[in-house]
Amino acid sequence: MAVAGYAANQAGTATVARHEPYVEAPIRAFAIATVFWGVVGFLVGVVIASQLAWPLLNLDLEWTTFGRFRPVHTSAVIFAFGGNALFCTSLYVVQRTCRARLFGGENMGWFLFWGYQFVIVTAALGYVLGVTQGKEYAEPEWYVDLWLTVVWVHYLIAFGGTILRREEPHIYVANWFYLAFIVTVAMLHIGNNLALPITLGHAKSYGAASGVQDAMIQWWYGHNAVGFFLTAGFLGMMYYFIPKQAERPVYSYRLSIVHFWSLIFLYIWAGPHHLHYTALPDWAQTLGMVFSVMLWMPSWGGMINGIMTLSGAWDKLRTNPGLRFSVTAVGFYGMSTFEGPVMSIKAVNALSHYTDWTIGHVHSGAMGWVGFVTFGALYWLFPRLWAKKGLYSEKLVSWHFWIATLGIVLYITAMWVSGILQGLMWRAYDELGFLQYSFIETVAAMHPYYVIRVLGGVLYLSGALIMVYNLWMTVTRGESEEAAALPVASAMPVPAPAE
Repeated sequence: MAVAGYAANQAGTATVARHEPYVEAPIRAFAIATVFWGVVGFLVGVVIASQLAWPLLNLDLEWTTFGRFRPVHTSAVIFAFGGNALFCTSLYVVQRTCRARLFGGENMGWFLFWGYQFVIVTAALGYVLGVTQGKEYAEPEWYVDLWLTVVWVHYLIAFGGTILRREEPHIYVANWFYLAFIVTVAMLHIGNNLALPITLGHAKSYGAASGVQDAMIQWWYGHNAVGFFLTAGFLGMMYYFIPKQAERPVYSYRLSIVHFWSLIFLYIWAGPHHLHYTALPDWAQTLGMVFSVMLWMPSWGGMINGIMTLSGAWDKLRTNPGLRFSVTAVGFYGMSTFEGPVMSIKAVNALSHYTDWTIGHVHSGAMGWVGFVTFGALYWLFPRLWAKKGLYSEKLVSWHFWIATLGIVLYITAMWVSGILQGLMWRAYDELGFLQYSFIETVAAMHPYYVIRVLGGVLYLSGALIMVYNLWMTVTRGESEEAAALPVASAMPVPAPAE
């Protein structure tokens, strides 16, 4: 198996004559949309963090309340920023690793681009107007869900069709992760959004399940939206872009296959850990906890594989700030996949559940893993998609890295401290057995940490704005490179000796 992977890598690095050029114009559009929606999502995140610190910033308007802006933030970061990044990179990677033009050509690419942007805009309008299902990560109502299903089926056809028409006999492991993400998200989306509208002309719908069954289905969906949308898809990104940036082979191709199958099997069972100490049967809660703890092993196997890919190329971290983003992202991936299993243990969850500790955990993964691995990929892609010799400024990439890293550290440490403080205050009793603190006292105690969180968010947003300027200048002012001088099919990472 490993030998086949390296043979495919070897074939991929050769210059191969193509009958048709790769589809790139829609991918460029996805890259621009990734940057745009990232800034929007980070900005709204700063706004709602500020509303928690200073509630008057709700402006006393129904459209600008925290309850309506929060899903705008989560969807903008996860599905708009993250989703466009996955469309962009997966369609770029699958063509080059398969040495095949995108199935459906440019028309398919543009349908996916505009269809997905329509999903994002209609969903956001629903949030601001108060038209939602009220489900975490699944807020859009039935009419948005139906259109997203149409777009996603076309995505599967485009990606799967490209693999089927490949000229490369081996399917590179990055495509395994992308394909698992596409198929599983489709299953999760349909299963969690089975609903009937009040009437066909009415935006409101009611789900097929109710009560604890609805909660179980929702968190089967919700946790695996993290597991497959925010993990499997971005691992596909890691397995392509880190070897390309480091100009080194994947540390262990065999480990990447073990990582894939163990992660795919274990992740799907972990959702019940969101429902500890609820009406969900205790055996289901324990099942979710056990599988969450087991996830520690494949997650760290993937982290080790990503970091050790730099063996023999550690010096590139000094000279390639884009690679610095990608490798730091893998470090955050390892940290958040350690913290998640710990928080799923019932004794720990009794303290952490419903507190800001969960917010800190989610954002260490979202800002550190998803954000940084995407930034690294964008810095690698932009010069190549626009045929430039390099980025406008490597120094600005370094500024982005350090400012954003400081922002993450301030954000997650503030939330860890405030979350543990919250949990302890909620559990404190006096000598008579009464609660020692009222709820409003716990809210007041959080204020300084909420201010620190705002500062962390502002720094992260500032780093993203530096990236916008750098990428804009790269496209508009960067030195062009003749298309003939570009490698025709720089398909896969460099080959390595058989294991």
